[in-house]
Amino acid sequence: MSTIRPVRRALISVSDKTGLIETARQLADQGVVLVSTGGTSKALAAAGLAVIDVADVTGFPEMMDGRVKTLHPAVHGGLLALRHVADHEAAMTQHGIEGIDLLWVNLYPFEATLASGANFETCVENIDIGGPAMIRAGAKNFDWCAVATDLGDVQKVLADMKAHGGTEEITRKQLAAKAYARTAAYDAAISGWYAGQVGEASPDWRAFGGPKVQSLRYGENPHQLAAFYATTERRPGVSTARQLQGKELSYNNLNDTDAAYELVGEFDASEAAAVAIIKHANPCGVAIGSSLTEAYLSALACDPVSAFGGIVACNRKLDGAAAEEIVKIFTEVVIAPDADDDAKAIFATKKNLRLLLAGGLPDPTQAGLTFRTLAGGFLVQNRDTGRIMTPDLKVVTKRAPTAQELTDMLFAFRVAKHVKSNAIVYAKNGVTAGIGAGQMNRRDSARIAAVRAVEAAETAGWSQAATMGSACASDAFFPFADGLLQAVEAGATAVIQPGGSIRDDEVIAAADEAGITMVFTGMRHFRH
Repeated sequence: MSTIRPVRRALISVSDKTGLIETARQLADQGVVLVSTGGTSKALAAAGLAVIDVADVTGFPEMMDGRVKTLHPAVHGGLLALRHVADHEAAMTQHGIEGIDLLWVNLYPFEATLASGANFETCVENIDIGGPAMIRAGAKNFDWCAVATDLGDVQKVLADMKAHGGTEEITRKQLAAKAYARTAAYDAAISGWYAGQVGEASPDWRAFGGPKVQSLRYGENPHQLAAFYATTERRPGVSTARQLQGKELSYNNLNDTDAAYELVGEFDASEAAAVAIIKHANPCGVAIGSSLTEAYLSALACDPVSAFGGIVACNRKLDGAAAEEIVKIFTEVVIAPDADDDAKAIFATKKNLRLLLAGGLPDPTQAGLTFRTLAGGFLVQNRDTGRIMTPDLKVVTKRAPTAQELTDMLFAFRVAKHVKSNAIVYAKNGVTAGIGAGQMNRRDSARIAAVRAVEAAETAGWSQAATMGSACASDAFFPFADGLLQAVEAGATAVIQPGGSIRDDEVIAAADEAGITMVFTGMRHFRH
């Protein structure tokens, strides 16, 4: 049977004072005695609420710029005491300790301070010590203390009080679980920041955490439970986006949209409009152009069959002309930095289409971490910020590339970075001509990409596949010449690849015999 615990005394210490006065007044109206600290205490008193300052409870003033105020037995004894245990009850009586039934604490805003770009000293001063200590103490003693780490938690407590005259055991347990997750995520942000400050790429202990953004209907499949959580990183994309319309985003929608937006972020919006169309986390068409409309139509032409039901990502503010083209086929999600009124109105006619506005583009050169789970652990690595420019290229064939071939090779290689390995990308004039992804050998990726290009040409009524005269990018080296020869057969005249195979000489010889040009980058872009 659930134990109902009355709420007679609450300790409130909040840095974010949103809703403080109204909610504290609701507690006071229920007969709850309010104990508070520093600025919170002053705010409550200024609002005319009766409040006991924590300094009057401990017998010590706040000191050391507020660093020391709640770290005292009178506070922690009230949080930790098991009031049904005789020895605990006797100690409380002997030392004048009163129990705390509700702890409402939100922490110093370390994550927000970090995101603001504050200096080292400011970040350190925004590390909360007393708050996490109290939260953990109260959560450990969930049988007697309800712990609230945000305004919504206090509302749950108030709802219990109105319905049952106190907090239910299940509510206190739920709040305790959330409390420990909150302090864990807080400490994870701090530890990750400290590791970065000392240049420790692989610390002995690594932690990640963050708040739930949304519960999802299911995961990759309907029998899997899932939710979307945010980290402390402020990176434009699915975590920053406002959804203007459409159905709730699914697990797969979020994963694919993230892949699409990271890819389109590779292209500077001030230089050219760029559009990426993604299906199952792989691009089926990418293009740059003078307008989003031009870029979209070019990207769509690469593989119109796969584009159906896909994700469209744009690197510029959406306009009505682009929106008119996008809505002509079924599209799951459209994401862009922003959209004008014409585009919004056009998309509004498609009620199931999700429109996301991210407010900016992700920086492909910004340092960060990626991680994925394994059985019993997880892998962590730096985000792939590698970027190849013309001076990085090494011409290894007898024929040097033309200026256009160089441009096409760099474009294709930038796209290949976002294609699942083994990845092959044909491109020409800033448009992908064929994409082969995720195959067990590189020759098959080259062949599949060529087949897609032929099918696209037939659909569009072109006289030949767009791979004719194209550049071919490979995310990793060709281990044998067969993959390169497949690219030549598809019509590629230029090849860009990392190099580094023990058979590089054979592959170079095959390129020379075919009369094509080839460059090595010295950098690969595996994406598993």
